[in-house]
Amino acid sequence: MSTATATAPAGPVAGSPVFSVDGLWKVFGPKASRVPGDPELSALDPAALRARTGCTAAVRDVSFDVRKGEVFVVMGLSGSGKSTLVRCLTRLIEPTAGAIAIDGEDVRAMDGARLRALRRHRAAMVFQHFGLLPHRTVLDNVAYGLEIQGMGRARRRARAAEVVAKVGLEGMEQRRPAQLSGGQRQRVGLARALAVDPEVLLFDEPFSALDPLIRRDMQQEVIRLHREEGRTMVFITHDLGEALRLGDRIALMRDGRLVQLGTPEEIVGSPADDYVRDFVRDVPREQVLTVRTVMRPASSVDEAGSGPAVRPDATVSEAIEAVARAGVPARVLDRGRCVGIVDSAALLSVVAGTETPAGPERPGVPEPAAGAERPEGVL
Repeated sequence: MSTATATAPAGPVAGSPVFSVDGLWKVFGPKASRVPGDPELSALDPAALRARTGCTAAVRDVSFDVRKGEVFVVMGLSGSGKSTLVRCLTRLIEPTAGAIAIDGEDVRAMDGARLRALRRHRAAMVFQHFGLLPHRTVLDNVAYGLEIQGMGRARRRARAAEVVAKVGLEGMEQRRPAQLSGGQRQRVGLARALAVDPEVLLFDEPFSALDPLIRRDMQQEVIRLHREEGRTMVFITHDLGEALRLGDRIALMRDGRLVQLGTPEEIVGSPADDYVRDFVRDVPREQVLTVRTVMRPASSVDEAGSGPAVRPDATVSEAIEAVARAGVPARVLDRGRCVGIVDSAALLSVVAGTETPAGPERPGVPEPAAGAERPEGVL
């Protein structure tokens, strides 16, 4: 874990994470600053801390890195601290203790001007409540952030028009928010954030107020934009299905603490404790776990076989379909090389929950790069 310091450089460092968070606390209440530094107080559970001090620790000693180009999901139930955490990243909420860095620059040491630049240019927020200006058209709402930056009218409207088309609202530029559906208004909010071309997009439960069909469409829109642009995203949600669908990695929070950080496959396949295990109990494992967790090493005979080919990142569900169609085991191919074999018994053991996961780092099967296009699975 990288640690941010007050002497961090003011520009990107090769190989450094986009956001680095170390030992972050946010405590609300009287004399809040005493809680992180007092081992006795910091060890108290939420109820005991409130009774003893009148304070609430919304974020408790949280550390993580956000890698360039990944979709990093922070997930938890209401009151877990996830929304407070994302607001701390740009100091919309002032942290109580700990370190936050963006591209190696200390966020907590930023003065007012530098902080405004961070929020206007480098990290744009998409909120659950759209926050659109009702008297402005779609185009002028999308251009609003560029106007704040001081960009000229013609240039900002041209840029806004590009982004409006990108999020599927072409032809609606002159409508006002009251003339749009909930999904369309959220697309305007997304376009407004994209217009300023931020390094990071921060989503705070942006789709939770939408009906299920529109919500799924917006999730697909985020996936599409990520595939096209490879932009770093931090996504806050209370919905496990949404987290598994969108996240390259998921940070699961409870009572302000980070209880597990891992890929969707790691969260579902190797829960850190009973709380996480209960959280993922009803997830269809075959739709999350990949064939790399159950494949066996390939022999020379297997490599010359005529069975179907699947990629290491294919879900077990995809592989079951391929094996069932062919009636023979599937070869697991990575960049044209056979790295393993998976058969129906191994695949069905995942459905039954009896497999022994091999983990995501099998020899010869490299992890996909952050921001890489999600694989289709079956070749």
